[in-house]
Amino acid sequence: MSGPAEPEAADRDVVVVGCGPAGCAAAVFAARDGLDVTVFDRGRSSLARCAHLENYPGFPAGVDVGTLSDLMREQAERAGCAVVDDLVETVERATDGGPGEPPEGDAPRFVVTPQEGDPVTARRVVAATRYDGEYLRGLDEDGAMFEARDRDGETREDFDREYADRDGKTPVEGLYVASPSDADRQAVTAAGRGARVGKRVVADARIDDGWWPAAAEGVDWVRREAEREGEWTDRERWVEWFDETHADGPVDPDSERFARVREAAVDDALSAYVDADEAAARAAAG
Repeated sequence: MSGPAEPEAADRDVVVVGCGPAGCAAAVFAARDGLDVTVFDRGRSSLARCAHLENYPGFPAGVDVGTLSDLMREQAERAGCAVVDDLVETVERATDGGPGEPPEGDAPRFVVTPQEGDPVTARRVVAATRYDGEYLRGLDEDGAMFEARDRDGETREDFDREYADRDGKTPVEGLYVASPSDADRQAVTAAGRGARVGKRVVADARIDDGWWPAAAEGVDWVRREAEREGEWTDRERWVEWFDETHADGPVDPDSERFARVREAAVDDALSAYVDADEAAARAAAG
């Protein structure tokens, strides 16, 4: 007699709603770690209200908003994201179990329904739209996601920008908020918030895969191979470093889980180094 069927895996590891500076940064960090990311971009970022950006690093003479938006989209696609020109109408739970019964394994947590395309299931969703969180209403079981505000003599409900913590995590497992808050109105600070949320998404995905928190926190950078000197050119030295760092951690160093995570962590660390030719090729492509 066969056992219960395995739950169907989610279509995407991560869906990001919004491709402004915050959404793009979150998507790039997640995709560069190997997560399957789809970005829904309605094409009406609040960034479009600006005539010209003159304080975004890397552009001494400033940058046209349309140019920056195109570059951000190109970077997301180059990182491996699928960018879809569509407006997300709803994000709902993929199961009827409710918050007390999260899906197991790679089963989806959410169903993301766009205005024109087919629904997509996802393990994680990053909300990165500034003005409208109405598409998240279906996840607001306890009524804590929105707050009433008086505006021009009328009372209306707006998405509560304090609903998420500093890293974008919310009480809804798998839902993150990278939407710019009142403190992140500048494009560059919005991008910084998105990057922080993207790093949190990566760490949480690793934890789901058996990593423990101290091991799951990583740094996304590209370094010159020439910087690896002496003993650090030997993979075994990196293995020793990992063992020394996590010897007193929550996982038995002699366990299969520890060995598997160590192998992945060392691979990740070594993959950050590129030789001179590769560094030159990347510089030319950029």
